Amino acid sequence: MDKYAGQKSAVQYLYPPIEPFDRKMVDMGDGHTIYVEQSGKPDGVPVVVFHGGPGGGCSPAMRRYFDPKVYRIILFDQRGCGRSTPHASVEANTTWHLISDIEALREMFSIDSWIVFGGSWGATLALIYAETHPDRVRHLVLRGVFLMTYSELNWFYGGGAGAFWPETWARFEKLIPEGERGDMIEAYSRRLFCGDAKVEATYAKAWAAWENALATVNSTGRSPEGPADYVRAFARIENHYFRHHGFLAEDGQILRDIDKIQHIPGVIVQGRYDMICPPKSAYALADAWGNADLRMIPMAGHALSEPGISAELVSAMDRIARGQ
Repeated sequence: MDKYAGQKSAVQYLYPPIEPFDRKMVDMGDGHTIYVEQSGKPDGVPVVVFHGGPGGGCSPAMRRYFDPKVYRIILFDQRGCGRSTPHASVEANTTWHLISDIEALREMFSIDSWIVFGGSWGATLALIYAETHPDRVRHLVLRGVFLMTYSELNWFYGGGAGAFWPETWARFEKLIPEGERGDMIEAYSRRLFCGDAKVEATYAKAWAAWENALATVNSTGRSPEGPADYVRAFARIENHYFRHHGFLAEDGQILRDIDKIQHIPGVIVQGRYDMICPPKSAYALADAWGNADLRMIPMAGHALSEPGISAELVSAMDRIARGQ
């Protein structure tokens, strides 16, 4: 039997709640201001957390995967989302702007190198950051791997996941005329950026609902509606990034450049039944990397809050703390 079977919550695996010892808004100098916080041990092992989406924002629960007596925990809201401003903006908002922001924060905090922790889009960003600045990453801890490939986007927005969740997919698809359904990302983009607040809100809710409904292994195919501000930023920014294929130079770029991070040790925690980011990508990454420990969680989907995933991530950070 799966050791996580019957668990209703990930909370019991996490460290107790802690408050940041530092919060600030950082002006990036090009119209964007980034929210950033630090918690845990001020002179501890630095770990930076990349949230998902793109457009998701960080949350207090993300501090709780790390022993606060060991780690200096750095969270930030990426451009346009969470507490960063301007809210839901896609202007000057690309992967390469985020990479620049991350380096600016590292230098601001006088950190030579840090552990990078990220899931879903956060894992994508972590890999791109590591391949761009391999000397600044001492360890990668990834969850729900997404490599920003055409095949992954087609799986989720071209009907692959919809084959398992036909009723949920139908709700997402029916808002788009049949003649536009060949490219759902582009079709939603036209409406998310149409300038009509009511139309944008309707399609933002539908975009977020499709993804959130498939996040957990015990999903019913429906999810609670998130706050309007969150949903708007999430949908617009995520669609913007996916429409531009993550602003990468070519399909498969992350695996193409994997040699750049062969020296960096990594942990990959992947839900076996992840409908959003299927395990195929995590397996391909681990196989190409060669220096990553792939932990496949038997009864888990995509969400960070899945009990087995949370337990394994906390365990991974504890092993790193012990030098194992």
